[in-house]
Amino acid sequence: MSYMGNQGAGELWGLDLTTKQIEAATGVLREQNTTVKLFESPMEENPGLPSNYFDVVYSIYALGWTYDLKKTLSHVHSYLKTGGTFIFSWENPMHDRLQYRDGEFVMTKSYVKEGPEYNEGWNKSVVIHHRKLTTYINTLIQCGFTIEHVIDDVVIADIPSDNPERWYASQKAEWVPSTFIVKARKR
Repeated sequence: MSYMGNQGAGELWGLDLTTKQIEAATGVLREQNTTVKLFESPMEENPGLPSNYFDVVYSIYALGWTYDLKKTLSHVHSYLKTGGTFIFSWENPMHDRLQYRDGEFVMTKSYVKEGPEYNEGWNKSVVIHHRKLTTYINTLIQCGFTIEHVIDDVVIADIPSDNPERWYASQKAEWVPSTFIVKARKR
């Protein structure tokens, strides 16, 4: 949000589930010379954001936390003006399916089985709803978006190999991208 404010955004609005993130954002955005409105709320609920108001809505590594993707995307759609842009990123759905074991990468979970599951990246202490990439795309379409661009390319810098057992290891990125990004427009 700070970047958007520095680029001249007229207003900055934010939504997060946790008090800690709202407090952190408040601190970071304190110096902005624009209106800042932050809401602590689940994304599946509208905490009072206006309809047909925003030119751009973006989600950086947050959308995958929703337990109700269709409801969340319907809210995002309602917040945007017609022609407004929604951009989001999330961990590539193949990324947590691949694990390094006994000197090689192996598939440890089904890609096609969707639903809540404990996430290994969080030491199985956090539940994430696994969804296929097509589920994200098709739900966007069902909610009234037109998909403009999808990125799941991998760019691996010329750096020495790191520990392949790390969650975001460069060796793993040679097999599957760690992230995907979608740009969609409200019809």
